[in-house]
Amino acid sequence: MSKIRFDALAESHKRTAITIEEKGKRSELFAKNVFNDEKMLQFLSGEAYIKVKDAIFSGKKIDRKIADQVAEGMKAWALSLGATHYTHWFQPLTGATAEKHDAFFDLLPDGRAMEKFGGSQLVQQEPDASSFPSGGIRNTFEARGYTAWDPTSPAFVYKTTLCIPTIFVAYTGEALDNKAPLLRALHAIDDAATDVAQFFDKNVRKVHATLGWEQEYFLIDKSLAKSRPDILMTGRTLVGNAAAKDQQLDDHYFGVIASRVLSFMSDLEKQCTQLGIPVKTRHNEVAPNQFELAPVFEEANLSIDHNLLLMDVMEEIADKHGFVVLFHEKPFAGINGSGKHNNWSLATDTGVNLLSPGTTPMKNLQFLTFFVNTIKAVDTYEELLRSSIASAGNDHRLGANEAPPAILSIFVGKQLTDVLDELEGVSKGKLSPEEKTELKLNVVGKIPEILLDNTDRNRTSPFAFTGNKFEMRGVGSQMNCAKPMTVLNTIVAKQLTEFKKEVDTLIDKKNLKKDEAVFNVLREYIKTSKRIRFDGDGYSEDWQKEAEKRKLSNNKNTPEALKILTSKEVIKLFGDMGVMSAIELNAHREVELGAYVFHIQIEGRILGEMVNNYVLPTVVKYQNVLLQNVQGFKEVYGASHKKFTEHQLSILEKMAAHLAEVKKQTDEMIEARKRANGMTDIAKKAEAYCNEVKPFFESIRYHVDRLERLVADEYWPFTKYRELLFVK
Repeated sequence: MSKIRFDALAESHKRTAITIEEKGKRSELFAKNVFNDEKMLQFLSGEAYIKVKDAIFSGKKIDRKIADQVAEGMKAWALSLGATHYTHWFQPLTGATAEKHDAFFDLLPDGRAMEKFGGSQLVQQEPDASSFPSGGIRNTFEARGYTAWDPTSPAFVYKTTLCIPTIFVAYTGEALDNKAPLLRALHAIDDAATDVAQFFDKNVRKVHATLGWEQEYFLIDKSLAKSRPDILMTGRTLVGNAAAKDQQLDDHYFGVIASRVLSFMSDLEKQCTQLGIPVKTRHNEVAPNQFELAPVFEEANLSIDHNLLLMDVMEEIADKHGFVVLFHEKPFAGINGSGKHNNWSLATDTGVNLLSPGTTPMKNLQFLTFFVNTIKAVDTYEELLRSSIASAGNDHRLGANEAPPAILSIFVGKQLTDVLDELEGVSKGKLSPEEKTELKLNVVGKIPEILLDNTDRNRTSPFAFTGNKFEMRGVGSQMNCAKPMTVLNTIVAKQLTEFKKEVDTLIDKKNLKKDEAVFNVLREYIKTSKRIRFDGDGYSEDWQKEAEKRKLSNNKNTPEALKILTSKEVIKLFGDMGVMSAIELNAHREVELGAYVFHIQIEGRILGEMVNNYVLPTVVKYQNVLLQNVQGFKEVYGASHKKFTEHQLSILEKMAAHLAEVKKQTDEMIEARKRANGMTDIAKKAEAYCNEVKPFFESIRYHVDRLERLVADEYWPFTKYRELLFVK
């Protein structure tokens, strides 16, 4: 194994940056391979174009005649780009994307060949659903499932394949993916937010959620990554002694980008640009060999599709450049993990960001309405929102090295806190002329001015307001953003629905004017959601105690976090909003618990293999070298050899102690895993893996890492942290 390590190091040192030629402006390349508005105008009839736009804007169904026309135009465009196949591109509950390619090629009855692609192939296909996770919705012998075209996310050509974004549902109609619930949640937020926005502007006909993600990742030389069984199989290091230097000097953050990495980034951005992914920002992140890429924000469904596509493309481009890209939330112990901050807002079809303050009191009252309702929604459903970012990988990250803690809280800054405190003092019922003047001119009217210098950020806040959007910082780097975005849009939609009912009641039954009714309802929300607001250090012990007093949840692991999905409140929420049925919700919970078990199970197996097949033989081999050395001294010097071999004997004793403990705990971990595997209830099995198997990982790692310090470098089998993190 040590030979593999040194061969990998030698191979990594040979690599040089690949030259990437970029011709033309990025704006000219943008969406070259996307069947967007421009391509539809070119390849579709006027009737077909209008019908597709209606489907995108209002969700109207496209009939078979129009679907045939769209398919014909889409095929002609794809063939012009050299496409030979088409696929329904979907998001099963595996956490990855899926696709089955079919050729445009077909045979006529007379034996002649032709390119064929019709409306039926565009609108619906039937992939085998039996081998995808379903949480019990489908039996393994019941294979039928359907993928159905999502016209709101444009088709694209990648390599030689026309990719058509779709939802994935069971034969019985339940969602087997993350996209279908997301689309329902986006429909709910559209309806609810449009109704509320019309309090302030009757011209608003549609509101869409926007999302801008920030993708963090590590790049590791391919040879070095593949020399590590743990990275190869789990995406993270299960053992590894810390390098003498890591991120403590902060010299990597925003530093000069290494040539090989810059070449990878340029190639990636070129591919992304042609695929319509509006990448904009790139930089070194805090940890060595950690980086970030961020796009311009987009409509949430499209943005999520683009993020999933990006991760697929990243892995391929990384391989081309001699890298492996790691999306795991915590691939290396003791240094920063990777997140995917989700920047969320709401925008109207009239071009207004509803979470951006305006220049008039009326516009600011609109801003405050959506701002306060979002806070209220997160306060009411904080435990549910926490569950949406739960995973085996993210459990390692939350609360460590600048990642937010598992306790949900909202940071709004001192200035907006002062505004909310002022609004809290508004009279109940009708407002006096003095109060109206005070509110509209001195409080509401000055919001843009006070936000001008409100630029400080709280990096320990899980949910922070950052000027014109909320940033959800707890999302893990390898997650599908659809999960947290489905929850966030659902809870805000529910809250806005309740808000409108309360305002309408005050207007109709209490004869309050609209402004007075809005102020009165917001006043109560500010009071009742106060516990969720926190501007201090999320890591402090004082906050942990304070959060407990405020009765905020603190679910530190995935099995704990997912329990909320079985509550009557959550089942009713998703049912009332038409986002997920009780069957779908339970199925998603089962799948997530199963994924958690599988991740910990695989890590346990690999850790056991690394200990028994690599660590033990290596240490014994090195012990024999030292024993031979001691024996040699004894043969030459006799009883006095001890004064010359004191150091060797000390190392032997330390290694023996650590080795015994490693073997003992590895055996116990394997037995604990066997006990957990015997459980049939998935929730109990997940808890067993969390509480009885996973704790062994850190203790085993401790002793293995101590052995790494003691064993001579030339014998150690695993590529070390200093090599993984500092080979550029």
